Amino acid sequence: MGSLFRSEEMTLCQLFLQSEAAYACVSELGELGLVQFRDLNPDVNAFQRKFVNEVRRCDEMERKLRYLEKEIKKDGIPMLDTGESPEAPQPREMIDLEATFEKLENELREVNQNAEALKRNFLELTELKHILRKTQVFFDEPQAAVAGNVPNIMSRNRYLQMADSHREEEQVNLLGEEGIRAGGAGAQGQNLKLGFVAGVILRERLPAFERMLWRACRGNVFLRQAMIESPLEDPSTGDKVYKSVFIIFFQGDQLKTRVKKICEGFRATLYPCPEAPTDRREMAMGVMTRIEDLNTVLGQTQDHRHRVLVAAAKNLKNWFVKVRKIKAIYHTLNLFNLDVTQKCLIAECWVPLLDIETIQIALRRGTERSGSSVPPILNRMETFEDPPTYNRTNKFTSAFQALINAYGVASYREMNPAPYTIITFPFLFAVMFGDLGHGAIMALFGLWMVLKEKPLAAKKTDNEIWNIFFGGRYIIFLMGVFSMYTGFVYNDIFSKSLNVFGSAWSINYNTSTVMENKALQLDPGSKDYSGTPYPIGLDPVWQVAENKIIFLNAYKMKISIIFGVIHMLFGVFVGLFNHRYFKNKLAIYCEFIPQVIFLVFLFFYMTLMMFMKWTKYSADSEDVRFSAGCAPSILITFINMVLFKAPEKGVECSPFMFAGQEGLQKFLVIIALLCVPWMLLAKPIMIMRSRKEAAHQPMVPYSNENGDAETGLNQQNATQGGAAVQQGAGGGGHGHDNEEMSEIFIHQGIHTIEYVLGSVSHTASYLRLWALSLAHAQLAEVLWNMVLKNGLQQGGWIGGIALWAIFGFWAVLTVGILVLMEGLSAFLHTLRLHWVEFQSKFYAGLGYAFQPFSFEVILETGSSSTEE
Repeated sequence: MGSLFRSEEMTLCQLFLQSEAAYACVSELGELGLVQFRDLNPDVNAFQRKFVNEVRRCDEMERKLRYLEKEIKKDGIPMLDTGESPEAPQPREMIDLEATFEKLENELREVNQNAEALKRNFLELTELKHILRKTQVFFDEPQAAVAGNVPNIMSRNRYLQMADSHREEEQVNLLGEEGIRAGGAGAQGQNLKLGFVAGVILRERLPAFERMLWRACRGNVFLRQAMIESPLEDPSTGDKVYKSVFIIFFQGDQLKTRVKKICEGFRATLYPCPEAPTDRREMAMGVMTRIEDLNTVLGQTQDHRHRVLVAAAKNLKNWFVKVRKIKAIYHTLNLFNLDVTQKCLIAECWVPLLDIETIQIALRRGTERSGSSVPPILNRMETFEDPPTYNRTNKFTSAFQALINAYGVASYREMNPAPYTIITFPFLFAVMFGDLGHGAIMALFGLWMVLKEKPLAAKKTDNEIWNIFFGGRYIIFLMGVFSMYTGFVYNDIFSKSLNVFGSAWSINYNTSTVMENKALQLDPGSKDYSGTPYPIGLDPVWQVAENKIIFLNAYKMKISIIFGVIHMLFGVFVGLFNHRYFKNKLAIYCEFIPQVIFLVFLFFYMTLMMFMKWTKYSADSEDVRFSAGCAPSILITFINMVLFKAPEKGVECSPFMFAGQEGLQKFLVIIALLCVPWMLLAKPIMIMRSRKEAAHQPMVPYSNENGDAETGLNQQNATQGGAAVQQGAGGGGHGHDNEEMSEIFIHQGIHTIEYVLGSVSHTASYLRLWALSLAHAQLAEVLWNMVLKNGLQQGGWIGGIALWAIFGFWAVLTVGILVLMEGLSAFLHTLRLHWVEFQSKFYAGLGYAFQPFSFEVILETGSSSTEE
């Protein structure tokens, strides 16, 4: 839990592994997931590394598994997933896996090729069956046997309908008239023999095909077509396609050649079709027999394919895990260096300091598995490089840590905002979303996801919205619980109140006076008010008060400022822990102290005045100076305080809350203003002085542990350099050793302006708590009055049915708008308050995340990419 407040201490280690034990040791480290390896071959091409052939073999095995997975999903066969993760196989087992996958792929491809050939044959026979059936109708028509005049007349009429221009129509007229004359002469002389071709074409290509025929053949062909009602299966893709049967009559070999070329261009399939009816019937019977035989063979082929896929589906998930683990191991081994003897692999890695013993145990276990007699060696290394940031999380804290990391990963050993965010995030959200009913809906949804955590996680859906909700289930649950609390304080449940403890107000008027007199008001200073406040939260009588908005407006505005100032002040104090940890005394004296003074003397003083006003002034006060009418405005008082403006003094009322307030306020403003040059100039001046002192410091020799004499200046510079690196890596600080003084002054000026102006703007930014809370309450009230209230006003059985329908509509709007949309809006505003207003006071977020070599992470990433 300690690493949640501050990242784990990391150390850079050098690892020596024997070549025969390296694979098993890396496998154990992958199961452990606590080691981040560095690439020791950054300049070496990926194709020139030692284990590139093994990686390629893994890629090939993965390709074959993806092919099997695709075929399994195509047949809708469920894949067995036990949820277990088998260990990475030994290198010698790769050969067996490769042989198994090769056999499965070849068998499946052979089956698919045979099935495709059979389906293509089946398609051809089916199309031939339809041609023989459809063309029989065409041959039975008497017009088909008429001499050459009929085709030409039919072609003329049809071509006229498709002519694109008047000129084409005139040409057709001439051709048609000549054709009629020629046809008439032929009919008088002799009957001309017509040729024909029959085939099948895709239905969507038929209009263009017909148009091309008439134009290319100049209207001297006769086309008949009929649709095939049932769709046919494309053997290549498996898609359903719709086709049509056609038959084309023509005269002469020249037209025959032209017609066949057009058919080929439109990818129409031509089939032989006998002229004699008896021949067509015999062919049709033979085709039907062959189709039945093909159906039998296709069924057997599909059964064999299904058996192969079912057997593969039982082991596919485990195979994927094994191959990906092998591939990950060899990828990691490619990061290592070979020593000069080619018998030892050298690696460098970042490891958590507390887990070194666990890592050594894993290495010994891997050495024993490999059968090696030489133990691995793990040595710690000294480095000035910034270590990665590692915060241990569990399923509860991981979602809050993800919110912080989305803004920026913490610098090494910097204070982590996540543990404080666990409480402040749902609380500030609840201030904006305060409603007992809406909070209960959100809390129940979050609780359902928490209780059903394991079965919901096992589904592994790729729905991004659901994954976001499920990942933040604990955040949603806490936001709902806190919203129920603030809703109870606001006494607001679906825009209505709960009268739990009884109202502190009493009405001494009769019913008619109360109902008819709109100007009637309750005086808190009279006997209408008992003087005893409501035990917790708001009195329920405010729900029916005309000045409810005015009262809540002032109340919620003030608590927003109070929460905001406390939140920012806490952020400044968290920065103190950073400065103390990194021993940055300069930041404490030149940044932290003036920042605290500036924030406390101005804005925290303003919050104290709010509490004074609440406690000192009351409606039943006997002293006129402390009555409700004499209570000064906090905002006007604060503005006059900053501007050194004397307030207007009334006759009876005092503009000040206590004696000496005016002098105290001037003192606070002057001290706060003096903090601005303090923040602006103190740090650069101190750095400049320390540099001058370091430049005049004499060189003192010293002896190190080996007895070698070195200069004290070198040791001092090394120490200062290491401190600077460490300071720059955490705490939001930056090393200034190599920075020009002009840049230091500029940076300090930017930080000072940002803090001073940010204190004002950030305080005003917390007013979003007030604004969204009022908006949420008013929207809930409008929804109740305009929707559900109408259903409650009707009586009888008709009113019951109407109430049922109206309640459903109201419930949908409540969940959709007030819970989802308003909840998302409040969530985003809360996120901004933490990222900008809170974390800017202490959090640098300039680090990089610890990314250990972990099989769990690799497998999750691989499975998600496969599903996509």
